[in-house]
Amino acid sequence: MAEATQSAEHVLTPSGYIAEHLQNLNSVGGKQASVVDFSVINYDTVFWSVLCGAIAVLFLYAAARRVTSGVPGRFQAFVEMIVEMVDDQAKGIIHGDRSWIAPLALMVFCWITMMNAIDLIPVDWVTGLNKVLEIFHIHIPHHRAVATADLNGTLGMSCAVLVLMIYYSFKIKGAGGFMHELFSAPFGAKWYLAPFNLVLNIIEFLAKAVSLGMRLFGNMYAGELVFLLIALLGSIWTFSADLSALGFVGHVVAGAVWAIFHILIVLLQAFIFMMLTLVYIGQAHDHH
Repeated sequence: MAEATQSAEHVLTPSGYIAEHLQNLNSVGGKQASVVDFSVINYDTVFWSVLCGAIAVLFLYAAARRVTSGVPGRFQAFVEMIVEMVDDQAKGIIHGDRSWIAPLALMVFCWITMMNAIDLIPVDWVTGLNKVLEIFHIHIPHHRAVATADLNGTLGMSCAVLVLMIYYSFKIKGAGGFMHELFSAPFGAKWYLAPFNLVLNIIEFLAKAVSLGMRLFGNMYAGELVFLLIALLGSIWTFSADLSALGFVGHVVAGAVWAIFHILIVLLQAFIFMMLTLVYIGQAHDHH
């Protein structure tokens, strides 16, 4: 009787199932207490972001090694199509030296595409992995593989873009030119307008960084939630509801449709992040 009561306590409700899958494997072993907490390290976000970055680098390196002057193969033609797409966007936005900016945009696009594509892996893959790891007496309590569905990850990338914006502003305009622009745009160079100009420019920089990270996070987090809801359809009989047939059909049909549609989201969000990175760095090249 006691064992039955204990097992019943561990049965997840639908909301508990979703909350369980949205929990990161972090350094505190629980939920993050506040939005900004630098003492918390999400190990799964760090692992998957670094792994996807390494895969993106190896992908581009392999493409560079296989380049031939003759008729390109399928792999080379595919990579050349991506490179030309990114370079065309960089040419239209950056008016100046693009020797570092275009490769940066290419890496951003490939890297975020890799991280977003992890969302297509079945949500309960960790359960199957734990069954294998039990042989070695290892258990993963929580794990979120989609780094871009973690606000810490997306804001970290957007803060890196903010640093690049400030760097190129100093590089292109010089320290004096950049400081003059901070205090003179957009209302003019009148001394009594300088504080208002400075405040507005600081807000503009912060708004760009926050919105860039929040946009990617919001779209990928929503996609992750939809996958979890579809997974609940597949196990609907677990929650004391005799709707097995409906759950199976809904799980298979809805899962297939959403996975196909999510491929578009994966690519679109990577493209938007890349484009906004180019736009923001391009604005750093322009003088008011």
